[in-house]
Amino acid sequence: MPVIKNKRIFLTGGAGFIGSTIIEALVEDNQIVVFDTFERNALREKPFARHPNLTLIEGNVLDYQSVKQAMEHAEIVVHLAAIAGVDTVLRSPTRTMRVNMLGSANVLEAARVLGVSERVVDFSTSEVFGTHAFKSEETDRTVMGAVGEARWTYAVSKLASEHLAHAYYREFDLPTVVVRPFNIYGPGQVGEGAIHAFIKKALANEDIEIHGDGNQIRAWCYVDDMAQGVLQCLHRPEAVGESFNIGNSRAVVTIYGLANTILRVTGSQSRLVFTRKDYVDIELRIPHVGKAKQLLGFEAVVDLEEGIRRTAEWYQKHTPNG
Repeated sequence: MPVIKNKRIFLTGGAGFIGSTIIEALVEDNQIVVFDTFERNALREKPFARHPNLTLIEGNVLDYQSVKQAMEHAEIVVHLAAIAGVDTVLRSPTRTMRVNMLGSANVLEAARVLGVSERVVDFSTSEVFGTHAFKSEETDRTVMGAVGEARWTYAVSKLASEHLAHAYYREFDLPTVVVRPFNIYGPGQVGEGAIHAFIKKALANEDIEIHGDGNQIRAWCYVDDMAQGVLQCLHRPEAVGESFNIGNSRAVVTIYGLANTILRVTGSQSRLVFTRKDYVDIELRIPHVGKAKQLLGFEAVVDLEEGIRRTAEWYQKHTPNG
């Protein structure tokens, strides 16, 4: 594990699922500032939620002055704040574009003005590869869906923030890094996500809904692995100016296979119910992760079954009457 000590680290969206996992690895030895709306708050469930090294600031990345003020004296910035999740994006495509594009612009500009010296990590998404992504590399062409299809507003907004992060590196020498997470899951997930939803249904022996025929293929990455990938981005000088796929290319399964694995691991009596999907779906998403291994020394280590078991145990412990 990389050693990062005595730094002031500023995280937008730090109360979220991935952000709170990153904080767990850093909070003992660093001063952490979380800037968040707290609409999705995974941090409050964490044992370190009241750690003396942790400062929580409620704010919105659309407010440039608030972002800049909260970021003061930060040496490292991790920008996670975004509107995400298919259902949320479909309901609020305009808000998605505004928060994800203008919010990212505010964070990058504040980091430039304040002279953030060590790292600015921008979170993008694997959605930039479109509906079919097989062993996609960081330099592969990004694919956007049809204009007017609300799902793609998320991918477009994230891709815009990627381009902006790289532009700030080239033009202003801001030490940016872009990460593209591939289907992250694990204990304490808030918001949307298939494994999160399937496990909660399985533990309650409720019907599990599968959209379409269940043949969609995904590669799933456990959240602790994701956090380790980000820590390497903060630590390794080779990361600056680069984009990285962070995922587990070995943990590949269809959605139908995933649901059956969850039933088996949890011993659930849930039924699988197939439902019609009213939006475009991702049929295939598997990353190529060679660049992260070569430049960061990062490789995911938690296999899918072990990750599902850990996640199910967490939800059993944290669910009322669980």
